[in-house]
Amino acid sequence: MKNHVIALAIAALLGTPAIATAANNTDDRWSGTGELGLAIAKGNTDSRTLVGKLAAARTQGEWTYTAGAAFLNGKSKGNETAYRYEGLLSAARDLSARSYIVGGVRIERDHYASYEYQNVAAVSYGFHALDNEATQLTFEIGGGYRWSKLQDLRVHENGAIARAGMKFKHQFNENVAVYDNLLVEGNGDNTFLRNDLGIQVKMTDALALKAGVETRHNTDVLPSVKKTDTLTTVNVVYGF
Repeated sequence: MKNHVIALAIAALLGTPAIATAANNTDDRWSGTGELGLAIAKGNTDSRTLVGKLAAARTQGEWTYTAGAAFLNGKSKGNETAYRYEGLLSAARDLSARSYIVGGVRIERDHYASYEYQNVAAVSYGFHALDNEATQLTFEIGGGYRWSKLQDLRVHENGAIARAGMKFKHQFNENVAVYDNLLVEGNGDNTFLRNDLGIQVKMTDALALKAGVETRHNTDVLPSVKKTDTLTTVNVVYGF
């Protein structure tokens, strides 16, 4: 399934005035970002969809805890409700200044794609290849177990998976940053890939404007569904 999307940001989630990221969280308080926008999609699914994301992290000594959520919700062609939502929780422990081990769970329910849900529990090894004031580049590799079900069918594909990830961010100046986050989870039944590429521009101490393209790909899909789905959004971001 492939969507060609024009997105217009309409509001920001509530929070305290500070744009923050998990990488910059150095105390024991929760900090993060929330974002909200409106997407108009054309393709296999014609819809007007509200999109939002929330990401937060807390560091305590050698441990870093993260939580996140994302959703799309709206009306598709024929007044059918269209939705996708995702949640994640993880805990990471530093092994050295540049490496760590992380375990977590990710749940996803998707009304658009071949899989009604894909839920994953995994453990990975992470390495900070670059970590300076301007650029951060991190790689993760590991494995876990996935529970998944095909859309509208009583067909479950549960089994062990390999997992890999990449997180990149470059700060051009104090106001403009580019990012790219990649996740790959796969086995012989299906390989799921998600890449989130975009740019964020700080407007005030409290607000930023974020434009991005999210690409989602499943290697195994139902006959009537395309393997790749793209979503382009422009969201307002509020930090806390």
